Parts: sequence; C-alpha cells; structure tokens
Amino acid sequence: MKKVLTATCVMLTLAATGCSVGVREQTGGGQESGGPIKIAVVPKAIGFDFWEKVRVGAECAGSKQKDVELQWDGVSAESDVSGQQSLLQDMLAQGDVKGLVYAATDAKALSDVTKTAQGQGTTVVNMDSGTTPQPPDVPVFATNNVAAAEQGTDELARQLGGKGKVAFIEFQAGTSTNETRGQGFKNGLAKNPGLQLVAQQSSDSDYNKALQVTQDILTANPDLNGIYAANEPSVLGAAEAVRQSGKTGQVKIIGWDTSEGQIQSLRDGVITGLIAQNPFKMGYAAVNTAVAKIRGTGEQTPSTDTGATLITKENLDSPEIQKILNPSCENPPQ
Repeated sequence: MKKVLTATCVMLTLAATGCSVGVREQTGGGQESGGPIKIAVVPKAIGFDFWEKVRVGAECAGSKQKDVELQWDGVSAESDVSGQQSLLQDMLAQGDVKGLVYAATDAKALSDVTKTAQGQGTTVVNMDSGTTPQPPDVPVFATNNVAAAEQGTDELARQLGGKGKVAFIEFQAGTSTNETRGQGFKNGLAKNPGLQLVAQQSSDSDYNKALQVTQDILTANPDLNGIYAANEPSVLGAAEAVRQSGKTGQVKIIGWDTSEGQIQSLRDGVITGLIAQNPFKMGYAAVNTAVAKIRGTGEQTPSTDTGATLITKENLDSPEIQKILNPSCENPPQ
C-alpha cells in the first residue's frame, strides 16, 4: 500500500561534471540571435543518487524543448558553499547563460548570487532549496520538508509503539532543507510526547562523519530506540553504525532519500522507513519553468511542493514506488 505524505546508488554513466546536453533545432524559436537558450543547472553536489535523479528530470525537460542547451555542473560536497558560489559566478560571467536553475547549498550565502543573476537579466529558478530571502519572482520546486518530516516522525513513533529514546542526525546547518526537516521532526516530537530526544549531531553531509557520530551516540545511549536521519549520507552512515553495533531491528531508522545502498538496507531491515522525494519532478519542472519564463510563453509554474512518499519494506516493490525509485523520461513519476 502506498503511503503518500500529504501537503503537497543508481548512478548514471554520464560524466559527473561540466556536461552539456541540448536540442538545437535551427529553424525558428530560441533566442533572438537564433542560437539555443543556454540554461545552467547546478545541484547542491554531484555524485549522489538524489541529484542524479534531478539530472534525469532536467535533461528530460530539456530534450522536449526546442533550441535549449543545458549545462550541468556542481561541486563535490554539499558543504562546499564557497565552491558553489564561485561556480555559479563563473557561469554567470560567461555572459551566455539565459537561465540559472540551482539548489542553494546555503540559503543566506547564495542569495547574492540570485541577485547578481537577476541584475544581469538571467532568469532564476530554484530546485530543492531556495534562498533567504526568496525573491517572489523566483519559484522553488521542492518537497514540503516540514510536512514530510513530521509524518516520518509519526512513522517512527508508530514503529516504537509511541515511546522511546531517539536521536537526530542532521546534515548541514544553514541550508533550508536541513532547517525545515529539523522543524518537521520537532513538530513530530511535539505530537508524540512519548519520544524522548537524547542526542542531536550533524554529519556535514559526509558518510564517514555520520558513521562516527552515530557510533558515539550508540555508545553514550545503549538503550537508544530510534534514529531520524535527514539526508542520504546521514542515513547511510547511521545504518552502518547500527549494523556494526549488532542492533539491526532493535534501533529503528527513519531517513530521507532512496539511494541503492539505502534501499538494500531497507530490504535487510536495518533501515525501517525512507522518505522518498520526487527529484525527477524537481529537475523537470524547474527547467520547464525556466524556459517558459525566458520565452514568456507557456505555463510559468509558481513554487510547487513536488511531493514525498513514505517507503517501507511492505510497499517497496509496488509499481508506484518503483516508478519513483527508477524514473525515466519514457515513464516519469507523477
């Protein structure tokens, strides 16, 4: 049975950085110069399953548009805020980027990049994570992280019978996704007073650090009952720590995202629930909207909740879930 969260590593063999794909029909359309519309698409980081699925969606949208060229590039770590700033500034300095679609590694630090882009006439659309402040004319295509995190916490409470000691593994202070997923978790704790938060640590979006901090938490809290982990490396590190401790099944883990390793750990019973986003839809909708805004035609979609679904071992193999886990341009998730 599909559990839909309300309110509204499968890796590609394509090169990881600096990739451009496009459809360049030379008859009509496009920019006034006759060339293709160039759109830079920048995730928080490359090399993660989630962002590769965003890429599939973005490239699908680009392939269906006339005279559109996408440039995909990114830093190697979500914590590399200054690196992303430099990358985006370099892209804008090229002078031929008409659209910028990106996920901000830091909500406040990246706001100036959006200002710079808009100041030079570049259309900006955010995916997954926006900025603070968020300009009213810059839409964000992202999960309602607060609502999804709250319902994920409800599921953790259900699995624990309504009571138990839990830990929170966040990933990077300052990012809008980290803050909203943390807020949703705290909302869930308020709804489920039987859950006691005994530890909170950051993984800095690094698997090895997530493993280390979870090991430390398990050592300090041998009676820990559950873990809520807020992104892919945090979940994977926490799962490995629980596996190594011999507490598989005893310590319940609810976490975000759906890499190959996470899905296998769900099958193995180490992870007990995953909050699946729709990264394909984020990339697809963001690129489509950027093109529509540049051309002044078509549907210019406002900020949109792209949805989230709770996956457990029981519904993992359903057709609906498999479409989310293995998106394609030919058979996209809704």
